[in-house]
Amino acid sequence: MTLETARAWLAEHAPDLALIEHGVSTATVAEAAAALGVEPGRIAKTLALRVGDSEFLIVARGDARIDNAKTKAEFGGRPRMLSAEEALAVTGHPVGGVCPFGLATDVPVYCDVSLRPYPSVFPAAGSLTSSVEIAPDRLAALVSQRWVDIAKLAE
Repeated sequence: MTLETARAWLAEHAPDLALIEHGVSTATVAEAAAALGVEPGRIAKTLALRVGDSEFLIVARGDARIDNAKTKAEFGGRPRMLSAEEALAVTGHPVGGVCPFGLATDVPVYCDVSLRPYPSVFPAAGSLTSSVEIAPDRLAALVSQRWVDIAKLAE
């Protein structure tokens, strides 16, 4: 899976979007922001979470954190990050390259409203060195069940 799966998914669903291969690590928000020359908030990090027996992905701005109280109100419980092995099994992508494209399972994806202020954001594209530039509303239209409000900016 990984980069080739994301590439194939994008070719089918959004062929106008160019996959960006950086040649350097973009596995963390800081690395991705430095590689792209953008502020960390424009990095669209994809988090693999579990609440109770439900697993799902949240795509949020890079400088935001998941708010436990908001998540409990939205999804009925406190969120827990999936382990690296669980995230790989659910998404088909390694941690650092987890993205909402070309997923290994039919896991629900939600976009957080924290992405909306930006004209474009940069989610990973299935590997530790790739991303794609996309408008938040288009990202949500392509991959998301619905918009949610569960993130907060780090203080």
